[in-house]
Amino acid sequence: MYKRIMVAIDNSETAEKALAEAQEIAGLHNSLLCLVHVVDDSEDDEQQEGIQLLERAKATVNSNLAVETRLMTANAVYGMHGIAEAIAKAAGEWGAGLLVMGTANRRGLERFVVGSVTEHIITKVEASILLIRPRFLFL
Repeated sequence: MYKRIMVAIDNSETAEKALAEAQEIAGLHNSLLCLVHVVDDSEDDEQQEGIQLLERAKATVNSNLAVETRLMTANAVYGMHGIAEAIAKAAGEWGAGLLVMGTANRRGLERFVVGSVTEHIITKVEASILLIRPRFLFL
């Protein structure tokens, strides 16, 4: 069903869960995986950290799955819009059938003011999108 699965990753627990879910689906459908991460285009240190993050994530992927990585850049001035644009562009160029990503699970005023990368991506990507929610902590 899904032959090309893209996973947006960062250093979050939900990104780890998203990668695990994408691997499960890729294994069922013999799909190609593409891991993407977005960094600020003006920070060399951040780009190096992004490359390392992608390599660590790639090393965790089941060895019988085909996987590639892409480091995308966005201008920090555009904030979440820039990140969403970079991921959407990568998904379109690569021909992703499914985009898997974690959500930040913001609520209330923070969600209203800041929004989320996920909200911005939904209107920009033609692929199906699987959202992975963070674990709830009840206090």
